[in-house]
Amino acid sequence: MTDDDRRRNWKLNVGEYIGDVASLCFLNLPPHVSSIPYLLAGSGSQILIYDLSSGELIRSFQVFEGVRVHGTTCSSSFLREADRYTYKLVIFGEKRVNVFALTLEYASSSGKTDVNLSLLDSLARLSNWVLDVCFLQDSVGSFEEERELLAIGCSDNSICVWDFKETRMFLEVQSPDRSLLYSMRLWGDSIQKLRIASGTIYNEIIVWRPVLLDDDRVDHQHYGAVRMLRLTGHEGSIFRIVWSLDGSKLVSVSDDRSARIWEVDSVQNHADNWQEVVGPVLFGHSARVWDCCITDSLVITAGEDCTCRVWGLDGKQLEIVKEHIGRGIWRCLYDPSSSLLVTAGFDSAVKVHQLHNCGSGTFLGNTGARSSPEKMESLSVCLPNSTQHTGLMDSKSEYVRCLRFTQNDTMYVATNHGFLFHAKLLTSGNVKWAKLVRIPKEGPIICMDVMRGREMHKSCELDDWVVLGDGKGYMTIVRVVDDTYDPVVGLRQSWKAGPERQLLGTFWCNSLGFRYVFSSNPRGQLMLWKLTCPLASDSSDASGTSDISLLAEFSSSFGMRIMCLNASVEDEVLVCGDIRGNISLFPLPKSMLSNSSVSPELKISPTNYFKGAHGISTVSSLSVARLTYNKVEICSTGGDGCICYFEYDKERQALEFMGLKQVKELSLVQSICQNLSLANDQPNHEYAAGFASTDFLVWNITNETKVAQISCGGWRRPHSFYLGDIPEMNNCFGYVKDDVIHIHRQWVGKQDSKVYPQNLRMQFHGREIHSVCFISRDTKAGLEAEEWRSSNRSSWIATGCEDGTVRLTRFASDVENWSASELLGEHVGGSAVRSVCCVSKTHRSALDLTSLAGRGGEDSPDEDNGSPCLLISVGAKRVLTSWLLRNGRSNKREESSVHENGHSTASLESSPVTFQWLATDMPRKSSHPCGRSETPGKVPGVGGKDVLNSGSNSHQVREKYEDDWRYMAVTAFLVKCAGSRPTICFVVVACSDATLTLRALVLPHRLWFDVASLAPLTSPVLSLQHAVVPLCLLPEGDGPASNVYLVISGATDGSIAFWDVTKNVEAFVKQVSSLHIEKFIDCQKRPQTGRGSQGGRKWKFSGPNMSKQGQDNNLVGETSLEDSAVHSELTNGVPHESDVSKNGDSPPETSKVEPSHVVRRAHQSGVNCLHVSCSRSSQSHGNCFSFDVISGGDDQALHYLSFDIFDSGKKSETMMHTGQNQICSYRLRLIDHGVMTSAHSSAVKGVWMDGNWVFSTGLDQRIRCWHIDEDGKLTERAHVIISVPEPEALDARTCGENRYQIAVAGRGMQTVEFSS
Repeated sequence: MTDDDRRRNWKLNVGEYIGDVASLCFLNLPPHVSSIPYLLAGSGSQILIYDLSSGELIRSFQVFEGVRVHGTTCSSSFLREADRYTYKLVIFGEKRVNVFALTLEYASSSGKTDVNLSLLDSLARLSNWVLDVCFLQDSVGSFEEERELLAIGCSDNSICVWDFKETRMFLEVQSPDRSLLYSMRLWGDSIQKLRIASGTIYNEIIVWRPVLLDDDRVDHQHYGAVRMLRLTGHEGSIFRIVWSLDGSKLVSVSDDRSARIWEVDSVQNHADNWQEVVGPVLFGHSARVWDCCITDSLVITAGEDCTCRVWGLDGKQLEIVKEHIGRGIWRCLYDPSSSLLVTAGFDSAVKVHQLHNCGSGTFLGNTGARSSPEKMESLSVCLPNSTQHTGLMDSKSEYVRCLRFTQNDTMYVATNHGFLFHAKLLTSGNVKWAKLVRIPKEGPIICMDVMRGREMHKSCELDDWVVLGDGKGYMTIVRVVDDTYDPVVGLRQSWKAGPERQLLGTFWCNSLGFRYVFSSNPRGQLMLWKLTCPLASDSSDASGTSDISLLAEFSSSFGMRIMCLNASVEDEVLVCGDIRGNISLFPLPKSMLSNSSVSPELKISPTNYFKGAHGISTVSSLSVARLTYNKVEICSTGGDGCICYFEYDKERQALEFMGLKQVKELSLVQSICQNLSLANDQPNHEYAAGFASTDFLVWNITNETKVAQISCGGWRRPHSFYLGDIPEMNNCFGYVKDDVIHIHRQWVGKQDSKVYPQNLRMQFHGREIHSVCFISRDTKAGLEAEEWRSSNRSSWIATGCEDGTVRLTRFASDVENWSASELLGEHVGGSAVRSVCCVSKTHRSALDLTSLAGRGGEDSPDEDNGSPCLLISVGAKRVLTSWLLRNGRSNKREESSVHENGHSTASLESSPVTFQWLATDMPRKSSHPCGRSETPGKVPGVGGKDVLNSGSNSHQVREKYEDDWRYMAVTAFLVKCAGSRPTICFVVVACSDATLTLRALVLPHRLWFDVASLAPLTSPVLSLQHAVVPLCLLPEGDGPASNVYLVISGATDGSIAFWDVTKNVEAFVKQVSSLHIEKFIDCQKRPQTGRGSQGGRKWKFSGPNMSKQGQDNNLVGETSLEDSAVHSELTNGVPHESDVSKNGDSPPETSKVEPSHVVRRAHQSGVNCLHVSCSRSSQSHGNCFSFDVISGGDDQALHYLSFDIFDSGKKSETMMHTGQNQICSYRLRLIDHGVMTSAHSSAVKGVWMDGNWVFSTGLDQRIRCWHIDEDGKLTERAHVIISVPEPEALDARTCGENRYQIAVAGRGMQTVEFSS
């Protein structure tokens, strides 16, 4: 290291911590500044200050170093100097207390406020943890001089008082009951009025107070303590206690899942007067209760079940808020003056709701109007013919069959007696009915659809198209025009569309307009009807059919009733969804639509389909949007609570699953839509409307907040809804019960209103994060130039969590904030994700497969749109999932979906970097546990375990036994041969049963193979890395180099092993490239969700998988396909041995690989982490490559190794291993640079290196930066304390010269910039 390097001033800039929020506090502003307080949230070692009126983060401050914020208290009074206001702010955490001056500078001209925080006092470290603090005012001396004090409550059931003026501890008082505490809360504004409530380890609350002892020395006052009350009744640890404002009540929450309200007699002041008080019990939480607060009329509790519950003082539960995820809501806070309820939890989100009083009840509101109360209406109306409503109905009674809103105050109602009504909701609360038509034969109306006509130029103008289908098989089209108060039938046309009781659906399609209408029957047949000249006449006879012609008949391959459809005229495609979760695609030629002559109807078969897109649950809505000139994106929602995205390639006629989004709050997603943002600089929000059990619910997917919830009895009743531009302000829902239509409507103007709930902070993982990795810069191959100009200013980080979720989070360093976090998906059954890795570089194999060109796929070998970028995640239940990088879905939509209320739908505006689900592999249920591999070692390509036998789709009964082994680590690399279309992703996974397996994912077919077993192992592997060495470089233009593929593993016994898998990789590539894989693969796969979507309710399995040739069949039975999402089989869709022999293809086989070298006792205990990088000291002469290996273990040490690889022509005295591939041989030499003992004060959990620097982190919550000296020694240059508790993973990237970005994950995540 040069002298200049030694003089460098390396800096570590700690970024914002994203994780659990441990404290909340209101900052009440002067009335002329704002009536809504600021919010102070403590997360990690920082304080975040939010403006609740705007919902924006004002500033964040680092208040501790290595100490987490546990509580915050702000003084109620302030010091004013002109427009500058200064508050005292006390922040405590663990055994530390800091006092700050919080300064607000208000600019009256602009209305902006500048916030600053400066340290006043840092109290000496206390001997016990601080549980609460309280500001006191006291008078001393004969002149009664007021002085400001701070009471500090400690976990040993004592208090100490700090004097701000003298900056010293004024007094200490120990409670008579010496006990360790879980919680404490102080109340009072002076020492004489101070009351302490202590929650002891004995599940009781002791109320006590300090008292002045008799002493003549006034300046040296002595205090003792006196007991007041003992509150018993809890059966678990007491986690939180709060006082009412007047000190007359206490609320406590406990481990026993209950909250209790205690009436406290504050005048009890004698030590001998004990009282045991048992108060009302609030039961409702299903897990531990963490926090509570109390007002004059309400009690609010928050618990581990992720719910916040609102109670009356009588113990009655009034409201439930459930919008957090993970380990629960840790803090709740309520401001009575603004009715704002704030919740925060483990998932880092801070959410704001507004409560409204309605008589004696309390409910959540969606809007807050500053000048007027919100407009919330609930009304019940009856049909005009039911003037005498008795609530009793018989077979001849008239009732509503169909209901549809077209505006917030306009709806159409169809009855079983064949009437069609128009209803106008008046401001007075009444309804103006207009009877439009009665269908012929007076049959019952079965189905109805409404389409809005041309754009309205006046608010009173009306132009709606209504299509009706009745039980007699007739379809009726009604055009309603003129005024919404006095509608007129402008056109009416009826015709026989099918046999009696066979007409079950009528559909408009917005992209086709009112000239085309669809009808469906129970057998999956769809008829397209054309109105030849609908505007030529004003009316028509009910039996006339001269203006109606049948254009085409579309027949579904599944024979199931069509429930929804959508079409794209420009792309000439029609998409249909049926009642059993299937999606079918039909051609829709423009020539057929534009043909003016009457021709015999066409019989059209589907060009493609996706079986079980929503399991066996109904498809409820579809939308179609163009991606490129030859690709279309299809979005579907269904009765399984999922939103699915598909991509249709028109040239290849291939329909491929692209992604899935679960809305866990809904059991049925009826439709999705986007709002119009209130502010130009804020993104649009995506909403899902549907049902959760018997309630209708609108859910904000972007903010993960509930917009509206109405109890209606479920989705089977006739219902309709209408959402405005901002659903929080504008929503309307109606449903039918008996013969009454119940309508709930909220319609508030945009002006002077604030939308609630708000999400102040980005929602993140709700549980511990086990793995983290940066998305490589090589991903630019899959993105456009403009997108990467934006991405260069940001970082994308993938994380895997204990709850089974994988997220992609964007960090913008220029604004020091996490800007977005996208949920990519969830492992099957929510199994924990233990490790993730990103692979983006494709290595070219030197194998000559020119003679085999064309066998690897249908397309030409030259089809290569750049290297794919994959994200691999593994975890519990031996789940292995792959994700493929793709461009984010565009927010520009030209087509809209068929929606319940005509509201256009669109996908969520996303970042340019996102991943789609590619494939999931998990083992079948086996009758034997997953033990170590006993397969004998074989020469690669000869013998070994047959892949097809180990994982084929044989018709065997699955056993009930399911093992609990888990994948602990993963590493992967991509290989492709010239002359072969498939790209192969080789994945090495380490299982907790001490097995190490080399697996292969063949792209684009999504087919998994076992390639080799890396054995023997004596201990489970905890960490994996790989190195691909381009040995034997060929002359320029002669082709790629011959690669050496090495795998490095670290095990629980402290050993580091090197494995050479070169022969296995090249043998597998050659065999796979010679197979006709594409003939046997059905790419219609989607991830299991466990909620009715191929992971829960499944298609019955009684036959072999259907090949692509089966798509030409007219009807696909329920038993023709196994659950297509179960891609856990090793060779799903590969033919059996008999088929293989007929085709002449030889399947790949597994073999056993032994380690080439093992470094014993590299660590004294488990090797938790590994990282490999190219060495800066690589030899300049000869064909030699050098690599560095850094490892960290439970022994708190770092172990530094390096190895050289060179061809066998170079002589070396120290030769550890000799190998040979198809082109040349090589030698590997290991160099041990030694161990850095006590690198951390606890276990090392993450390491990273680039040949110059090593970054490490451990359970001591430190990031240490080590420089690699020229002699191979590690020298620490800098370190920093981070806010992430229990760090489990670390990754870093180079983002410029002498500039690095480091990400650490554990209970949350934090980034650190290391630069000079």
